Amino acid sequence: MQFACWELHLFLDTHPANCEAARRLEEYRQRLARTVKDYEEAYGPLGQLSSETSRWAWISGPWPWEAEPEKEAE
Repeated sequence: MQFACWELHLFLDTHPANCEAARRLEEYRQRLARTVKDYEEAYGPLGQLSSETSRWAWISGPWPWEAEPEKEAE
């Protein structure tokens, strides 16, 4: 999704009057923001500019190889 946003942004640099591309860029930006927000709420920050303010919060949780596997419902 982020790649699509970048590509549309570049396209609009050379085609600024293309309303469909501008509409689609705004739609993708909103979807990307929701997706990132949902991911960060579930798993933690994706990068240094994420909304998470606890600088070292990632160190207190289990590392990916330490997490218990989820059990399937029987």
